[in-house]
Amino acid sequence: MHPVPLYLPAALHAALWTHVRQDPEREQLGALGGVQRGPAWVVRTLYPLANIAPDPRREYLADPGQLLRALKAMRAEGLNLVGLYHSHPRGPETPSATDLRLAAYPVPYLIADLSRSALRAYLLPGAHEVPVHITDGPA
Repeated sequence: MHPVPLYLPAALHAALWTHVRQDPEREQLGALGGVQRGPAWVVRTLYPLANIAPDPRREYLADPGQLLRALKAMRAEGLNLVGLYHSHPRGPETPSATDLRLAAYPVPYLIADLSRSALRAYLLPGAHEVPVHITDGPA
């Protein structure tokens, strides 16, 4: 099985890192809107979401109202959910047991490891790695 890539424009890659570094002690999260082009996911926009988890230093939980608004905005723009991202303040860039257990969408989950400035993506709960390609412009 060949891994299906995710294409992330450099400007959105930078915006993702800016978001997850704004409060580096807490896990930050967001949704990625885009399109599927052939077997690839192509990101067009980023929606930062509030983390309402009881222990945001160690886990994340998206504010359901914000997630619903992001999904509606995607639909209004002709986009689909093509990924979700969150940070691991102290690493690693691989999914935690909680990430695996709570995965609910069949899209790549991007994990930003702040301790190493590493970004990797996985299809969960199976933890199959998804190649992330940073593009110079809209893909």
